Amino acid sequence: MRTLVITVKEIIGYCPVYKLGDRIVLDEGYRVNLSKTSAICMYSLASILPYCAALSKGIRPEDLGLAKPGSDGKSAFVQCLDPFKYTKGGTVFFEIRAVNIEK
Repeated sequence: MRTLVITVKEIIGYCPVYKLGDRIVLDEGYRVNLSKTSAICMYSLASILPYCAALSKGIRPEDLGLAKPGSDGKSAFVQCLDPFKYTKGGTVFFEIRAVNIEK
């Protein structure tokens, strides 16, 4: 089974929850590992959740439209729903990587 490591790669504007490098770790693609998770915003989950099952089962990010064609096939990219330009809040960009774990 694969664990998903979701890392904050960029923030445009101000986010009251995340800072660069913060991580969300989902064991088996769906269990939040609270001891390894830096911060979590419920609104950002709306962008992340649709892809958790597919990525944790090994579907390539390119095939989901979450990476450029010809990429390494390991990283997917999504962003939170805050439209910074109009709200003066913060848009957060996430990298999602599936990693194998040994049992």
